[in-house]
Amino acid sequence: MNQQTTQTVGVVIPFLNEEENIPVMYQRLTAAMASEPEQLKIYFVDDGSTDASARLVAELAEKDPRVKLLRLSRNFGHQIAITAGLDYADTDAVVIIDCDLQDPPEVIPGLLAQWRAGHDVVVAVRKSRDGETWLKKFLAASFYRIFHKLAKIEVPMDAGDFRLADRKVVEAMRSVRELHRFMRGLSVWVGFKQTTVTYERAARYAGSTKYPVWKSAKLAWDAITSFSGAPLRWMMGAGLTVSAAGVLLALRLVFKKIFGIDETVPGWTSQVTLLLLISGIQLMCLGLLGQYVSRLFEESKRRPLYFLQEVVDSEGSRGRDRR
Repeated sequence: MNQQTTQTVGVVIPFLNEEENIPVMYQRLTAAMASEPEQLKIYFVDDGSTDASARLVAELAEKDPRVKLLRLSRNFGHQIAITAGLDYADTDAVVIIDCDLQDPPEVIPGLLAQWRAGHDVVVAVRKSRDGETWLKKFLAASFYRIFHKLAKIEVPMDAGDFRLADRKVVEAMRSVRELHRFMRGLSVWVGFKQTTVTYERAARYAGSTKYPVWKSAKLAWDAITSFSGAPLRWMMGAGLTVSAAGVLLALRLVFKKIFGIDETVPGWTSQVTLLLLISGIQLMCLGLLGQYVSRLFEESKRRPLYFLQEVVDSEGSRGRDRR
């Protein structure tokens, strides 16, 4: 932790159509931070909302100089919205928290206590996951176990994006500008001194989830392909296995030919089945390789991660930017 007379902590809150949650989030966050010695700054990041969310935050920003609204030019996705908040946070520590109030802002003082104790990253780990279906809980648990095996980095089990990062960690994360982002993995990958704090996760306060199963699956795939080349190694293993099976079959036929072993041809069913199996494996491997090539192509274009439509604070609205 950087030693200064007055420490500052920024809270990055990405949101998409959260008009019912924003006023409650603001009230609970400011109440939770009222007794903390650090100076508070709040960065609401609008990821292309179509309801009254941006207007509500702009009204808060006019009244409270601690509040800043970053409006992205369109919906770039949750992970990019977090990135935008980190880019603009100029505080000694930054907390990332979602706006749905499943991650209670009352946990933030506990994160700050660990930061003051000298930790650079403090990850909030869920002890429970109220309001989520059994399928989502099962898939989440499975993903973390698979990710640990493949990526070789220790992302805490049952941890989301809710965490605190010291300024030097934020600067390290800012330097990584890859398009397909998995921020909770990135915050661990950069290193530094890390610890965890456990909490009870609540059900969503209002509105509907912005992370259905299909979007969670996409995030999981981005995580695996960003941090591991194991699927490519699996593809090679599948190819070697099929090739070995072909060689063994050829040797069997040669052996029978040499020793004059006669065998009635059983028909085409087994051959067609084998052909379809091999073709399916080839197509699957080509598709997998294509996913990695597609990501390389997208990264090679070096497009900005996002565009800002405007920044609104107590001084009003100003300028556009791209990062």
